[in-house]
Amino acid sequence: MNNRKTGLEGESIAAKYLEDKGYTILQRNFSCKVGEIDVVAMDGDTLVFVEVKARDNTKFGMPIEAITPAKVRSIIGAARYYIMKNHMYDTQARFDVIAILRGKIQHIENAFEQKTGF
Repeated sequence: MNNRKTGLEGESIAAKYLEDKGYTILQRNFSCKVGEIDVVAMDGDTLVFVEVKARDNTKFGMPIEAITPAKVRSIIGAARYYIMKNHMYDTQARFDVIAILRGKIQHIENAFEQKTGF
């Protein structure tokens, strides 16, 4: 399976998983000049930016290992833009990762933090 197809299927699996946990999906594949966010959701009153990494095998490592410091910076930049664009300055936010390997889901809440504030 190609990487793009695996990624899109992973995002669909992640969105359903989050909805089943009671999250409200606000947007999928949000993108702007500085980056992309796979899933934007609400977990109660918390805005959640979710990076999804899906793989069929470990030939190139575990899914979580694909999230580099540069990717984290890109996600944070896109999250800042999303918050600004949607006037959500006073909304608590966090960054989660959903790693999917051969259909097994690992959900990591607060996977990384944005240190400098929005």
